[in-house]
Amino acid sequence: MLLAIDVGNTNTVLGLFDLAPKPTLRESFRFQTEKDRTGDEYGLQLRSLFDFAGLKLEQVHDVIVSSVVPPMQFPLEQMCKRFFGKKPLIVGPGIKTGMPVLYDNPREVGADRIVNAVAAYDKWPQGLIIVDFGTATTFDAVTPRGEYLGGAIAPGIAISMEALFHRASKLPRVAFEKPDKVVGRNTVASMQSGLVFGYAGLVDSICSRMAEELGFPVKIVATGGLAPLIADVSKRIEVVDDQLTLDGLRIIYQRNQT
Repeated sequence: MLLAIDVGNTNTVLGLFDLAPKPTLRESFRFQTEKDRTGDEYGLQLRSLFDFAGLKLEQVHDVIVSSVVPPMQFPLEQMCKRFFGKKPLIVGPGIKTGMPVLYDNPREVGADRIVNAVAAYDKWPQGLIIVDFGTATTFDAVTPRGEYLGGAIAPGIAISMEALFHRASKLPRVAFEKPDKVVGRNTVASMQSGLVFGYAGLVDSICSRMAEELGFPVKIVATGGLAPLIADVSKRIEVVDDQLTLDGLRIIYQRNQT
């Protein structure tokens, strides 16, 4: 099996793939990213997750990592060496992705953004806008030729919610849920309306402006934990794919085996 690790600022996602006879995501896990953990601590947590799923660490033959948290690279490398006996493939400069990056400075692009773009273009080989709802919400444009152009970065939904709670003394912390109506009749419903419909408006506006500026037809794909909820009220999101980043890691791994 291939172990794919996607390290985000808030959560880390693991995916276990069987690569033959055809690539299949066998299991996935999500846990909180903690920069201060050691490689041994991550390895023991991994062993617990494997035990829960009825799997063994010995079934993993290789590891690929995408990370936007630089301090995590060393403990993950140590974990892989100790628990799997090998160094992981790290997505970064020098890795074959099969996708030209047209950013002014390609090294500035987060690994997760490239991974998502690779997976989306592999599934839908056309012009694309990929929206990833993570700690930040990112918007990435891909040309019909499969080139990464760039995009936009906005504060994530959780960041916006926490800022509202901390900076407005009388407003409570609320669940991010779709309210029955836009016009809220109490404080909680009013906040949920502003958060859900306001954020959907942000997403639709940026996607519309990007599509107009790009000048070619685009498919708008969303991923990330809150993607289904926003897609439910968005007018522009066409497809939700929760597996996009893990699939991208698997594709990049296979492209680096030739």
